[in-house]
Amino acid sequence: MFQTHVGADAPVGAVVTKAVLRASRQLGLSERQLGRVIGLSEQCVSRMLNGDLILKPATKPFELSLLFIQFFKSLDNIASGDESVARAWLTTENMTLDARPIDLIQSIAGLMNVTADLNARCSFL
Repeated sequence: MFQTHVGADAPVGAVVTKAVLRASRQLGLSERQLGRVIGLSEQCVSRMLNGDLILKPATKPFELSLLFIQFFKSLDNIASGDESVARAWLTTENMTLDARPIDLIQSIAGLMNVTADLNARCSFL
């Protein structure tokens, strides 16, 4: 599922690991919340933060991380790079989605739906 040593896939895995952690930090997600989004335990996320775990390509956590990064990029675009706006959007009840996005993105279906909604909004910008 993931790797703890440097191998042939380490460069791609390392880049995605770093990107998903950065996006999570900018949105103010806890280790537990990020773990729920990408399908890892809170302890695994902690190991990622410590540099002891690198996501391995072609695994579910890696693919969910790519989707989360796409979600983040779309939200960042709509928020014009303003972290406080993005965080407020994430934690505020959304009438279109009929829930708080932070709650929705912690399931695969919810992450896909919220990302699709953001991508639709981006197409109008």
